[in-house]
Amino acid sequence: MLSKKMTDALDEQINKEIYSAYFYLGMSAYAASKGLAGFANWFYKQWNEEIFHAKKMFDYVHAEGQRVTLKAIDNPPQDFTSGPDLFEKTLAHEKKVTGLINNLVKLAQEENDKTTEDFLQWYVKEQKEEEATPAGILEKISKAGKDEKGISEVDGELVKRK
Repeated sequence: MLSKKMTDALDEQINKEIYSAYFYLGMSAYAASKGLAGFANWFYKQWNEEIFHAKKMFDYVHAEGQRVTLKAIDNPPQDFTSGPDLFEKTLAHEKKVTGLINNLVKLAQEENDKTTEDFLQWYVKEQKEEEATPAGILEKISKAGKDEKGISEVDGELVKRK
């Protein structure tokens, strides 16, 4: 059974995962408004993925006999300058989330909660991908150049994300 401290921390992380979804949905809206259909698609799919992350944690808390307490979701940034700016902000955000997940693992260890520590390993592995993907996209953007043709090529790749 989860301790109150662990439950509260997981509640907070659920909030952060939903915030991440909201953050990416806003990015999708920005990209769509700039005619970047591939970027918009990528961020929309990312929105869906973050909702899955929140739901997985939500279900875990309930499976462990506790109740999730939802909190207000902060407003995400709304101002972006370009397609590359979206991915720079994404990478910075995912690095922050990695730190939050690592803190949850430490708390589980401190609480001697091996079940939660094991559960969180999925998130630890997932965060490696969550950082590597935008870093790789930024590298493609950099190689393609900042001109419209290069961004258009990357946009064409991003539209294929399932």
